[in-house]
Amino acid sequence: MLKLRSQKAGALFIFITIALDTIGLGIVIPILPDVLRRFITDESHVSQYYGYFISLYALMQFVASPVLGKLSDRFGRRPVLLVSLFFSAIDYLLMAYAPTLSILFLGRIISGLTGASITVATAYIADVSTDENRAGNFGLIGAAFGLGFILGPAIGGLLGSQNPHYPFIAAALFTALNFIYGSFILPESLPPESRRKKVLDWKELNPFSSILKVLESKKIHLLVWAYVLFNMAGQVHPACWTLFTRRKFGWTPAQIGISLAVVGVLSAISQGWLTRIIIPKVGEWRAVKIGAWGEAASFFLFSIVANGTMMYTVLAVSSLFWIGQPALQSILTKSTPPEQQGELQGSLNSMASVTSIVSPLVATALFSYFSNQQGLQYLGAPYAYGALCFLVAALMITRRSHEV
Repeated sequence: MLKLRSQKAGALFIFITIALDTIGLGIVIPILPDVLRRFITDESHVSQYYGYFISLYALMQFVASPVLGKLSDRFGRRPVLLVSLFFSAIDYLLMAYAPTLSILFLGRIISGLTGASITVATAYIADVSTDENRAGNFGLIGAAFGLGFILGPAIGGLLGSQNPHYPFIAAALFTALNFIYGSFILPESLPPESRRKKVLDWKELNPFSSILKVLESKKIHLLVWAYVLFNMAGQVHPACWTLFTRRKFGWTPAQIGISLAVVGVLSAISQGWLTRIIIPKVGEWRAVKIGAWGEAASFFLFSIVANGTMMYTVLAVSSLFWIGQPALQSILTKSTPPEQQGELQGSLNSMASVTSIVSPLVATALFSYFSNQQGLQYLGAPYAYGALCFLVAALMITRRSHEV
Protein backbone atom coordinates (compact mmCIF):
# COMPACT_ATOMS: atom_id res chain seq x y z
CA MET A 1 0.00 0.00 0.00
CA LEU A 2 2.84 2.39 0.89
CA LYS A 3 4.58 1.62 -2.39
CA LEU A 4 1.34 2.28 -4.30
CA ARG A 5 0.93 5.65 -2.60
CA SER A 6 4.53 6.52 -3.43
CA GLN A 7 3.97 5.61 -7.08
CA LYS A 8 0.81 7.72 -7.24
CA ALA A 9 2.61 10.68 -5.60
CA GLY A 10 5.45 10.36 -8.09
CA ALA A 11 3.13 10.07 -11.09
CA LEU A 12 1.21 13.13 -9.86
CA PHE A 13 4.45 15.10 -9.55
CA ILE A 14 5.52 14.14 -13.08
CA PHE A 15 2.10 15.19 -14.37
CA ILE A 16 2.43 18.55 -12.59
CA THR A 17 6.07 18.92 -13.72
CA ILE A 18 5.25 18.43 -17.39
CA ALA A 19 2.13 20.56 -17.13
CA LEU A 20 4.04 23.45 -15.53
CA ASP A 21 6.91 23.07 -18.00
CA THR A 22 4.39 23.24 -20.83
CA ILE A 23 2.68 26.24 -19.26
CA GLY A 24 6.10 27.92 -19.27
CA LEU A 25 6.61 27.09 -22.94
CA GLY A 26 3.02 27.95 -23.84
CA ILE A 27 3.29 31.32 -22.16
CA VAL A 28 6.05 32.46 -24.52
CA ILE A 29 4.86 30.85 -27.81
CA PRO A 30 2.27 33.51 -28.77
CA ILE A 31 4.71 36.36 -28.14
CA LEU A 32 7.95 34.92 -29.54
CA PRO A 33 7.58 36.52 -32.98
CA ASP A 34 6.90 39.86 -31.30
CA VAL A 35 9.90 39.39 -29.00
CA LEU A 36 12.09 38.80 -32.05
CA ARG A 37 10.65 41.91 -33.69
CA ARG A 38 12.26 43.93 -30.88
CA PHE A 39 15.60 43.11 -32.50
CA ILE A 40 14.67 42.39 -36.16
CA THR A 41 12.77 44.72 -38.49
CA ASP A 42 12.67 42.62 -41.69
CA GLU A 43 9.50 40.50 -41.49
CA SER A 44 10.93 37.70 -43.66
CA HIS A 45 13.88 37.44 -41.29
CA VAL A 46 11.51 37.11 -38.32
CA SER A 47 10.17 33.77 -39.60
CA GLN A 48 13.72 32.56 -40.29
CA TYR A 49 15.01 33.51 -36.85
CA TYR A 50 11.87 32.00 -35.34
CA GLY A 51 12.95 28.70 -36.88
CA TYR A 52 16.53 29.18 -35.63
CA PHE A 53 15.20 29.91 -32.14
CA ILE A 54 13.20 26.67 -32.03
CA SER A 55 16.01 24.59 -33.55
CA LEU A 56 18.64 25.90 -31.12
CA TYR A 57 16.50 24.75 -28.21
CA ALA A 58 16.24 21.31 -29.80
CA LEU A 59 20.00 21.13 -30.43
CA MET A 60 20.68 21.69 -26.75
CA GLN A 61 18.15 19.02 -25.84
CA PHE A 62 19.89 16.63 -28.23
CA VAL A 63 23.15 17.15 -26.36
CA ALA A 64 21.67 17.02 -22.86
CA SER A 65 19.06 14.25 -23.13
CA PRO A 66 21.36 11.19 -23.08
CA VAL A 67 23.47 12.81 -20.37
CA LEU A 68 20.51 13.39 -18.06
CA GLY A 69 18.98 10.02 -18.92
CA LYS A 70 22.10 8.03 -18.08
CA LEU A 71 22.83 10.12 -15.00
CA SER A 72 19.33 9.30 -13.77
CA ASP A 73 19.99 5.57 -14.42
CA ARG A 74 23.08 5.85 -12.25
CA PHE A 75 22.04 8.26 -9.46
CA GLY A 76 18.23 8.19 -9.54
CA ARG A 77 15.53 10.30 -11.21
CA ARG A 78 14.79 12.71 -8.36
CA PRO A 79 18.08 14.68 -8.09
CA VAL A 80 18.39 15.08 -11.86
CA LEU A 81 14.83 16.38 -12.16
CA LEU A 82 15.23 18.91 -9.37
CA VAL A 83 18.53 20.33 -10.67
CA SER A 84 17.00 20.71 -14.15
CA LEU A 85 13.96 22.54 -12.77
CA PHE A 86 16.12 24.94 -10.76
CA PHE A 87 18.19 26.05 -13.74
CA SER A 88 15.13 26.23 -15.97
CA ALA A 89 13.63 28.85 -13.64
CA ILE A 90 16.86 30.85 -13.78
CA ASP A 91 16.80 30.70 -17.57
CA TYR A 92 13.32 32.24 -17.87
CA LEU A 93 14.47 35.22 -15.82
CA LEU A 94 17.48 35.61 -18.08
CA MET A 95 15.29 35.69 -21.19
CA ALA A 96 12.86 38.13 -19.56
CA TYR A 97 15.48 40.86 -19.44
CA ALA A 98 17.57 40.01 -22.51
CA PRO A 99 18.94 43.35 -23.80
CA THR A 100 20.19 41.91 -27.11
CA LEU A 101 19.34 39.13 -29.56
CA SER A 102 22.52 37.30 -28.54
CA ILE A 103 21.47 37.21 -24.88
CA LEU A 104 18.04 35.99 -25.92
CA PHE A 105 19.65 33.11 -27.79
CA LEU A 106 21.94 32.42 -24.82
CA GLY A 107 18.85 32.01 -22.68
CA ARG A 108 17.48 29.57 -25.24
CA ILE A 109 20.66 27.51 -24.97
CA ILE A 110 20.28 27.20 -21.20
CA SER A 111 16.58 26.46 -21.60
CA GLY A 112 17.35 23.61 -24.00
CA LEU A 113 19.95 22.07 -21.70
CA THR A 114 17.65 22.12 -18.68
CA GLY A 115 14.48 21.34 -20.64
CA ALA A 116 15.82 17.85 -21.34
CA SER A 117 14.30 16.93 -17.96
CA ILE A 118 11.40 15.48 -19.98
CA THR A 119 13.73 12.51 -20.58
CA VAL A 120 13.99 11.82 -16.86
CA ALA A 121 10.27 12.47 -16.33
CA THR A 122 9.43 9.88 -18.99
CA ALA A 123 11.83 7.36 -17.41
CA TYR A 124 10.12 8.04 -14.07
CA ILE A 125 6.75 7.16 -15.60
CA ALA A 126 8.25 3.92 -16.96
CA ASP A 127 9.59 3.09 -13.47
CA VAL A 128 6.21 3.39 -11.76
CA SER A 129 4.12 1.75 -14.51
CA THR A 130 2.96 -1.81 -15.09
CA ASP A 131 2.16 -3.51 -18.39
CA GLU A 132 -1.52 -2.88 -17.69
CA ASN A 133 -1.31 0.89 -17.15
CA ARG A 134 1.83 1.89 -19.05
CA ALA A 135 0.12 3.21 -22.19
CA GLY A 136 -2.40 5.08 -20.05
CA ASN A 137 0.38 6.62 -17.97
CA PHE A 138 2.18 7.76 -21.11
CA GLY A 139 -1.15 9.22 -22.14
CA LEU A 140 -1.03 11.28 -18.94
CA ILE A 141 2.12 12.91 -20.30
CA GLY A 142 0.12 14.04 -23.32
CA ALA A 143 -2.67 15.20 -21.03
CA ALA A 144 -0.16 17.22 -19.01
CA PHE A 145 1.07 18.84 -22.22
CA GLY A 146 -2.54 19.55 -23.07
CA LEU A 147 -3.25 21.19 -19.72
CA GLY A 148 -0.13 23.30 -20.12
CA PHE A 149 -1.27 24.47 -23.52
CA ILE A 150 -4.70 25.31 -22.17
CA LEU A 151 -3.30 27.67 -19.56
CA GLY A 152 0.07 28.72 -20.99
CA PRO A 153 -0.93 30.49 -24.23
CA ALA A 154 -3.89 32.17 -22.53
CA ILE A 155 -1.63 33.47 -19.76
CA GLY A 156 1.05 34.45 -22.27
CA GLY A 157 -1.36 36.35 -24.49
CA LEU A 158 -2.85 38.19 -21.54
CA LEU A 159 0.45 39.05 -19.83
CA GLY A 160 2.27 39.79 -23.09
CA SER A 161 -0.29 42.43 -23.98
CA GLN A 162 0.56 44.19 -20.73
CA ASN A 163 4.35 43.92 -20.80
CA PRO A 164 6.70 41.70 -22.87
CA HIS A 165 8.66 40.78 -19.72
CA TYR A 166 5.68 39.45 -17.79
CA PRO A 167 5.26 36.07 -19.61
CA PHE A 168 8.88 35.11 -18.93
CA ILE A 169 8.60 36.14 -15.28
CA ALA A 170 5.43 34.06 -14.95
CA ALA A 171 7.16 31.05 -16.52
CA ALA A 172 10.03 31.43 -14.04
CA LEU A 173 7.57 31.52 -11.13
CA PHE A 174 5.72 28.40 -12.32
CA THR A 175 8.98 26.48 -12.68
CA ALA A 176 10.27 27.66 -9.30
CA LEU A 177 7.03 26.55 -7.63
CA ASN A 178 7.40 23.13 -9.23
CA PHE A 179 10.98 22.88 -7.94
CA ILE A 180 9.80 23.67 -4.41
CA TYR A 181 6.93 21.20 -4.69
CA GLY A 182 9.24 18.44 -5.89
CA SER A 183 11.80 19.12 -3.19
CA PHE A 184 9.23 18.19 -0.54
CA ILE A 185 6.91 15.72 -2.30
CA LEU A 186 8.75 13.73 -4.97
CA PRO A 187 9.78 10.17 -4.00
CA GLU A 188 12.59 8.38 -5.84
CA SER A 189 11.27 5.92 -8.43
CA LEU A 190 14.46 3.95 -9.13
CA PRO A 191 15.68 1.99 -6.07
CA PRO A 192 19.47 1.58 -5.60
CA GLU A 193 19.39 -2.11 -6.52
CA SER A 194 17.85 -1.29 -9.93
CA ARG A 195 20.31 1.44 -10.88
CA ARG A 196 23.13 1.21 -13.36
CA LYS A 197 26.13 -0.19 -11.50
CA LYS A 198 28.79 0.69 -14.03
CA VAL A 199 30.53 4.05 -13.57
CA LEU A 200 29.77 6.35 -16.49
CA ASP A 201 32.51 7.58 -18.76
CA TRP A 202 32.44 10.41 -21.29
CA LYS A 203 32.12 8.07 -24.27
CA GLU A 204 28.83 6.73 -22.93
CA LEU A 205 27.41 10.25 -22.79
CA ASN A 206 27.93 10.78 -26.52
CA PRO A 207 24.39 11.35 -27.91
CA PHE A 208 25.30 9.74 -31.24
CA SER A 209 26.47 6.51 -29.58
CA SER A 210 23.23 6.36 -27.58
CA ILE A 211 21.13 6.72 -30.72
CA LEU A 212 23.14 4.09 -32.60
CA LYS A 213 22.76 1.67 -29.71
CA VAL A 214 18.98 1.95 -29.83
CA LEU A 215 18.93 1.60 -33.62
CA GLU A 216 21.02 -1.59 -33.42
CA SER A 217 18.05 -3.48 -31.98
CA LYS A 218 16.38 -5.31 -34.85
CA LYS A 219 13.34 -5.78 -32.63
CA ILE A 220 12.48 -2.08 -32.39
CA HIS A 221 14.47 -0.20 -35.05
CA LEU A 222 11.48 0.24 -37.39
CA LEU A 223 9.42 1.52 -34.48
CA VAL A 224 12.20 3.92 -33.51
CA TRP A 225 12.23 5.32 -37.04
CA ALA A 226 8.44 5.62 -36.88
CA TYR A 227 8.86 7.49 -33.59
CA VAL A 228 11.27 9.86 -35.34
CA LEU A 229 8.78 10.49 -38.16
CA PHE A 230 5.97 11.09 -35.66
CA ASN A 231 8.11 13.81 -34.13
CA MET A 232 9.16 15.24 -37.50
CA ALA A 233 5.51 15.78 -38.35
CA GLY A 234 4.62 16.92 -34.84
CA GLN A 235 7.13 19.77 -35.05
CA VAL A 236 5.12 21.41 -37.84
CA HIS A 237 2.53 22.69 -35.38
CA PRO A 238 4.84 24.58 -32.98
CA ALA A 239 6.99 25.83 -35.86
CA CYS A 240 4.22 27.12 -38.11
CA TRP A 241 0.96 27.43 -36.18
CA THR A 242 1.51 31.08 -35.28
CA LEU A 243 2.93 31.99 -38.69
CA PHE A 244 0.28 30.04 -40.62
CA THR A 245 -2.81 31.23 -38.74
CA ARG A 246 -1.67 34.85 -38.66
CA ARG A 247 -0.92 34.93 -42.40
CA LYS A 248 -3.81 32.73 -43.63
CA PHE A 249 -6.62 33.88 -41.32
CA GLY A 250 -5.30 37.15 -39.89
CA TRP A 251 -5.49 35.85 -36.32
CA THR A 252 -4.27 38.13 -33.53
CA PRO A 253 -1.96 36.92 -30.71
CA ALA A 254 -5.04 36.60 -28.51
CA GLN A 255 -6.81 34.42 -31.09
CA ILE A 256 -3.68 32.31 -31.49
CA GLY A 257 -3.52 31.90 -27.73
CA ILE A 258 -7.15 30.75 -27.67
CA SER A 259 -6.53 28.26 -30.47
CA LEU A 260 -3.55 26.79 -28.61
CA ALA A 261 -5.71 26.52 -25.51
CA VAL A 262 -8.20 24.52 -27.59
CA VAL A 263 -5.32 22.27 -28.65
CA GLY A 264 -4.58 21.78 -24.97
CA VAL A 265 -8.19 20.87 -24.14
CA LEU A 266 -8.30 18.35 -26.98
CA SER A 267 -4.95 16.89 -25.93
CA ALA A 268 -6.11 16.50 -22.33
CA ILE A 269 -9.27 14.71 -23.49
CA SER A 270 -7.55 12.54 -26.09
CA GLN A 271 -4.44 11.46 -24.20
CA GLY A 272 -5.70 11.79 -20.65
CA TRP A 273 -9.03 10.03 -21.19
CA LEU A 274 -9.38 8.36 -24.61
CA THR A 275 -6.06 6.51 -24.34
CA ARG A 276 -7.24 4.75 -21.18
CA ILE A 277 -10.46 3.68 -22.89
CA ILE A 278 -9.47 2.94 -26.48
CA ILE A 279 -6.00 1.38 -26.18
CA PRO A 280 -7.05 -1.45 -23.80
CA LYS A 281 -9.92 -2.28 -26.15
CA VAL A 282 -8.12 -2.21 -29.51
CA GLY A 283 -4.59 -3.06 -28.34
CA GLU A 284 -1.40 -1.01 -28.57
CA TRP A 285 -0.41 -2.13 -32.07
CA ARG A 286 -3.78 -1.30 -33.59
CA ALA A 287 -3.85 2.02 -31.73
CA VAL A 288 -0.48 2.98 -33.21
CA LYS A 289 -1.61 2.12 -36.74
CA ILE A 290 -4.89 4.00 -36.37
CA GLY A 291 -3.02 7.00 -35.02
CA ALA A 292 -0.46 7.09 -37.83
CA TRP A 293 -2.91 6.71 -40.73
CA GLY A 294 -5.37 9.13 -39.17
CA GLU A 295 -2.72 11.79 -38.59
CA ALA A 296 -1.51 11.48 -42.19
CA ALA A 297 -5.02 12.28 -43.41
CA SER A 298 -5.50 15.06 -40.86
CA PHE A 299 -2.29 16.87 -41.78
CA PHE A 300 -3.23 16.78 -45.45
CA LEU A 301 -6.53 18.43 -44.52
CA PHE A 302 -4.65 21.05 -42.47
CA SER A 303 -2.70 21.91 -45.62
CA ILE A 304 -5.84 22.82 -47.59
CA VAL A 305 -8.13 24.44 -44.98
CA ALA A 306 -9.82 27.58 -46.27
CA ASN A 307 -10.85 29.32 -43.05
CA GLY A 308 -10.50 29.30 -39.28
CA THR A 309 -13.67 27.26 -38.73
CA MET A 310 -12.30 24.47 -40.90
CA MET A 311 -9.01 24.66 -38.96
CA TYR A 312 -10.86 23.97 -35.72
CA THR A 313 -12.90 21.17 -37.32
CA VAL A 314 -9.83 19.35 -38.63
CA LEU A 315 -8.13 19.88 -35.28
CA ALA A 316 -11.01 18.20 -33.43
CA VAL A 317 -10.95 15.21 -35.80
CA SER A 318 -7.15 14.98 -35.62
CA SER A 319 -7.23 14.76 -31.82
CA LEU A 320 -8.96 11.36 -32.06
CA PHE A 321 -5.73 9.94 -33.51
CA TRP A 322 -3.38 11.30 -30.83
CA ILE A 323 -3.61 7.93 -29.07
CA GLY A 324 -0.87 6.66 -31.40
CA GLN A 325 2.09 8.34 -29.69
CA PRO A 326 1.58 6.98 -26.13
CA ALA A 327 0.85 3.51 -27.54
CA LEU A 328 4.09 3.61 -29.53
CA GLN A 329 6.10 4.73 -26.49
CA SER A 330 4.57 1.94 -24.42
CA ILE A 331 5.59 -0.71 -26.95
CA LEU A 332 9.15 0.64 -27.04
CA THR A 333 9.38 0.84 -23.25
CA LYS A 334 8.27 -2.76 -22.71
CA SER A 335 11.36 -3.99 -24.55
CA THR A 336 13.83 -2.27 -22.16
CA PRO A 337 14.88 -3.28 -18.59
CA PRO A 338 14.54 -0.78 -15.69
CA GLU A 339 18.24 0.07 -15.42
CA GLN A 340 18.24 1.16 -19.08
CA GLN A 341 15.00 3.15 -19.15
CA GLY A 342 16.82 6.46 -18.73
CA GLU A 343 19.15 5.55 -21.59
CA LEU A 344 16.23 4.54 -23.83
CA GLN A 345 14.21 7.66 -23.05
CA GLY A 346 17.32 9.81 -23.43
CA SER A 347 18.02 8.29 -26.83
CA LEU A 348 14.41 8.74 -27.94
CA ASN A 349 14.43 12.31 -26.69
CA SER A 350 17.73 12.94 -28.48
CA MET A 351 16.20 11.73 -31.71
CA ALA A 352 13.14 13.84 -31.04
CA SER A 353 15.50 16.76 -30.49
CA VAL A 354 17.16 16.12 -33.85
CA THR A 355 13.73 16.34 -35.44
CA SER A 356 13.17 19.55 -33.48
CA ILE A 357 16.34 20.93 -35.05
CA VAL A 358 15.66 19.83 -38.61
CA SER A 359 11.89 19.88 -38.93
CA PRO A 360 11.24 23.51 -37.88
CA LEU A 361 13.91 24.64 -40.34
CA VAL A 362 12.25 22.61 -43.11
CA ALA A 363 8.73 23.72 -42.15
CA THR A 364 9.53 27.43 -41.80
CA ALA A 365 11.59 27.35 -45.01
CA LEU A 366 8.63 25.80 -46.85
CA PHE A 367 6.31 28.40 -45.37
CA SER A 368 8.66 31.25 -46.22
CA TYR A 369 9.13 30.03 -49.81
CA PHE A 370 5.48 29.29 -50.61
CA SER A 371 4.15 32.41 -48.87
CA ASN A 372 6.39 34.75 -50.88
CA GLN A 373 5.58 33.41 -54.34
CA GLN A 374 4.17 36.00 -56.72
CA GLY A 375 1.90 33.47 -58.39
CA LEU A 376 0.41 30.42 -56.71
CA GLN A 377 0.84 30.43 -52.93
CA TYR A 378 0.59 27.28 -50.84
CA LEU A 379 0.69 28.31 -47.19
CA GLY A 380 -0.17 24.76 -46.18
CA ALA A 381 3.06 23.31 -47.63
CA PRO A 382 4.52 22.59 -44.14
CA TYR A 383 1.44 20.53 -43.29
CA ALA A 384 1.70 18.57 -46.54
CA TYR A 385 5.27 17.75 -45.50
CA GLY A 386 3.94 16.59 -42.10
CA ALA A 387 1.35 14.39 -43.81
CA LEU A 388 4.13 12.70 -45.80
CA CYS A 389 6.07 11.97 -42.58
CA PHE A 390 3.02 10.34 -40.97
CA LEU A 391 2.34 8.35 -44.14
CA VAL A 392 5.84 6.82 -44.15
CA ALA A 393 5.56 6.10 -40.41
CA ALA A 394 2.23 4.36 -40.96
CA LEU A 395 3.79 2.11 -43.60
CA MET A 396 6.67 1.21 -41.24
CA ILE A 397 4.33 0.44 -38.35
CA THR A 398 2.05 -1.67 -40.54
CA ARG A 399 5.02 -3.69 -41.78
CA ARG A 400 6.39 -4.25 -38.26
CA SER A 401 2.99 -5.27 -36.89
CA HIS A 402 2.79 -8.04 -39.49
CA GLU A 403 6.13 -9.40 -38.20
CA VAL A 404 4.95 -9.63 -34.58
